[in-house]
Amino acid sequence: MNEMTETAPQSRSAYEASRAAGPCVMVIFGVGGDLTKRKLFPALYNLAKENLLPKDFAIVGVGRHETSTPDFQKKIAQELTEFATSDVEPGLVNWLTERLYYSLGSFQDAETYKKLAELLIQIDQKYSTEGNYFYYLATAPEFFGEITRQLGAAGLVQQTEKRWRRVIYEKPFGDGLASAHALNHEIEEVLAENQIYRIDHYLGKETVQNILAFRFGNGIFEPVWNRRYIDHVQITVAETVGVETRGGYYDQSGALRDMVPNHIFQLISLVTMEPPVSFDADAVRDEQTKVLRAMQPLSEQDVLMRTVRGQYGEGSDGKSRLPAYRSEPRVNPKSSTETFVALKLLMDNWRWAGVPFYLRTGKRLKIRASEIVIQFKSVPFQLFRKTAVERLAPNQFIVHIQPQEGISLQFGAKIPGPIVKLGTVNMDFRYADYFGSKPSTGYERLLYECMIGDATLFQRADMVEASWSVVQPILDVWQALPPRNFPNYPAGSWGPWEANDLLERDGRQWREPGQ
Repeated sequence: MNEMTETAPQSRSAYEASRAAGPCVMVIFGVGGDLTKRKLFPALYNLAKENLLPKDFAIVGVGRHETSTPDFQKKIAQELTEFATSDVEPGLVNWLTERLYYSLGSFQDAETYKKLAELLIQIDQKYSTEGNYFYYLATAPEFFGEITRQLGAAGLVQQTEKRWRRVIYEKPFGDGLASAHALNHEIEEVLAENQIYRIDHYLGKETVQNILAFRFGNGIFEPVWNRRYIDHVQITVAETVGVETRGGYYDQSGALRDMVPNHIFQLISLVTMEPPVSFDADAVRDEQTKVLRAMQPLSEQDVLMRTVRGQYGEGSDGKSRLPAYRSEPRVNPKSSTETFVALKLLMDNWRWAGVPFYLRTGKRLKIRASEIVIQFKSVPFQLFRKTAVERLAPNQFIVHIQPQEGISLQFGAKIPGPIVKLGTVNMDFRYADYFGSKPSTGYERLLYECMIGDATLFQRADMVEASWSVVQPILDVWQALPPRNFPNYPAGSWGPWEANDLLERDGRQWREPGQ
């Protein structure tokens, strides 16, 4: 453990240094997948470097490909060198990989779980992990229920006063309201809600976590955070990439299922929730659930008027030609799956009544960017009628989530000179400039929170179902009325023209990220 102590940053406070998680074992189902090598192990390495992993710690990978533990350790060490978010230290890599074990088996075979139970007993004895286990299901969603049931049958999720057992579920959690409800019911037959951690990696981003800090920790924002002062809210989650190697999954899912009921609705809930009584997990999630339930249900007519779907065709990024979605690997050449979604949603509650929320997300868009735009109502123009000012630009509060994390405030100021003219001024805050940047995958905080038993950043069953209840009417109408004009936007653009029309009908327009 000496290597871990030596690598700890000297600037860390005594409080932070004392907050390493307690003894435990992490079990990863689907350990051979991309998520594990690109995100989970680099995140574990970063936690180890920050002294936030316990010294009494081990990892078990459960997979279906035959290999030995020594060979698997070598493979992970090599992949860490490739995918780590900073230069790796050999001593720390050795510390991590020597605690790594591989267990072969099928997820549907009870013998797999019997072997796992025997291995975990050995690890408890060797590393003093005290019977505390958390299971990460980095598998296809169809295995969630089966793995949970098998863990229960093998006695691997039974808790006592002296030991805890938790399960992390990757998204998507269901593919609609009925399936999400059924999956919740299936896993709750085996687990208590406080053992269930439905993960959304967007909540691992610093800017997302700081939405609550900015809203509730600063006296200048919360008093104007309501329908009296805010005109509308925009959320953009834009990607420049296509479906890459995920064509098989994506063609069954689509942009709506893949992004809206999880990532985007999590952002909406943090922006709009009422102040919780504390930052305890259930207090925060109670308020998030309330605003999700306050979203106006969409009628069939609403779906036709307030939703837009698109699919990218051939295009260009300015440097090279980009293929159409239907030409991507493992995609049906006649696919009607959407790769772009834009929505207009409304809320029925006191704070947000009448304030529209415009959402858009898509593949192969112009730039990669995720941001939340809070646009305030314009002030009356009367004072400026006899000046050279032609219009008053509205103030905007912008939360930049990626690629750069930060917050901007746009407001008007007089341009120097004898004539009254106004220009837009940006006050920009970037996390890297003020606090420095730490290598991160976005999973560090989430894994750590699971180890210490804090579920604040994870979705609860009622949150999941409230989100799907908003999305389900859209899915139903879209299934009944297949698109007739796909593909309807070129790769490298900002999506179909109908998305612009969605705002222009209301006298508004999208803010283009990067401006």
